[in-house]
Amino acid sequence: MKNTALSHIHESLGAKMVPFAGYNMPVQYEGVNAEHETVRNGVGVFDVSHMGEFLLTGENALALIQKVTSNDASVLEIGRAQYSCLPNNDGGIVDDLIVYRMKEDQYLLVVNASNIDKNWNWISSHNDLGVDMRNLSDDYSLLAIQGPKAVEAMQSLTSVDLAAIKYYHFEVGPFAGIDNVIISATGYTGSGGFEIYCKNSEVEQVWNKVFEAGAAFGIKPIGLAARDTLRLEMGFCLYGNDINDTTSPIEAGLGWITKFTKDFTNSENLKKQKEAGVTRKLIGFELIERGIPRHDYEIVDANGNNIGIVTSGTMAPSLGKGIGMGYVATEFAGVDAEIYIQIRNNKVKAKVVKMPFYKK
Repeated sequence: MKNTALSHIHESLGAKMVPFAGYNMPVQYEGVNAEHETVRNGVGVFDVSHMGEFLLTGENALALIQKVTSNDASVLEIGRAQYSCLPNNDGGIVDDLIVYRMKEDQYLLVVNASNIDKNWNWISSHNDLGVDMRNLSDDYSLLAIQGPKAVEAMQSLTSVDLAAIKYYHFEVGPFAGIDNVIISATGYTGSGGFEIYCKNSEVEQVWNKVFEAGAAFGIKPIGLAARDTLRLEMGFCLYGNDINDTTSPIEAGLGWITKFTKDFTNSENLKKQKEAGVTRKLIGFELIERGIPRHDYEIVDANGNNIGIVTSGTMAPSLGKGIGMGYVATEFAGVDAEIYIQIRNNKVKAKVVKMPFYKK
């Protein structure tokens, strides 16, 4: 089990630590609901240093990214980031990721912790273009400082104008006394804020200064459990739950990051799938009756026939009701369609809703 450079701090703060993607990670400190509300209304800090970072450099770096990712990275200017996915050869997804354009011929790929080796091997197997690939995952730390008070609380730590960093943009500059820090706005919570990428040797200093600067704003450390409820309220996919090696981006509602203006892995088959239509779709639903939907619960129709499966579910702290995502047969995927979640022996009524569930 790997530790992040901050694991000892989480333990000293009384965090409940759990194994996650091969790392010893803080799942919660004071409780999921309290931490969730801190991020929705104030400012909280996640240690997400388990995420993977690959640096791709060279004149063919863009060509390699275009070949292995579904989105069109040619539109990226320096200082911009893009959500994308790595399609496999069988119609599924190797991983979802964020692509940052760092320099003219240099890109940073940020991937899920559980898929670091899988992604590295997959991208490497397609690198017949001489692109220089460096796996920086074990050398870099990542803090997500999230919430509506994040910009105001952190502005004293940098000369970069934090309020001017638009969504899916980034700056490289000084932060908390460290030079050349990546400050990006690609948040996974829907409550604003930004992410800080720095070296493992620098992150403890950054963490301490972040908490000093944020003290007047009620800043708190936040665990992975609240990260999950926050992202689910926004309808953001979680790899391993809502998307995986067997779910296509078209089924998952990720057609918007699947651009057929270029050739990429399995693009021909995915294009046919888009044109022909899919037999199942990822939907968002909310319970009309009391209950909490969970991963792998059956979704059924009024007669109790199986029509799908729950991929993510929770009692939404901001909404006070059970919400979830899941795949259902296409005829049940329309907004307001009546479905039922099989919770133990009960068929609990729900309806399909448009995501995000949480609207500011």
